[in-house]
Amino acid sequence: MVYEMTHAERFRYKREQDAAYQAGDGAVTNLQAALALADLTLPSLSNDGPVAGHGFVRLGGCNADLANRLAEVIAAGADALQRNR
Repeated sequence: MVYEMTHAERFRYKREQDAAYQAGDGAVTNLQAALALADLTLPSLSNDGPVAGHGFVRLGGCNADLANRLAEVIAAGADALQRNR
């Protein structure tokens, strides 16, 4: 037997999916802006839509030089956070 959602359940589900998609979009925008501050760009960075009710960001691929530079920036930021605690 197949369960069919009520109108209210479909509406709530759609609203939750829309919110998850928007969260993914916002995360992509925030990450692009942060990467730009370090003069970095992930070419395949994109919103992959909602997955299991959550925003899902596809980071994509990049070359080894960019990955190493990104690791340096993240490590420096983490180090700065630790010093400020």
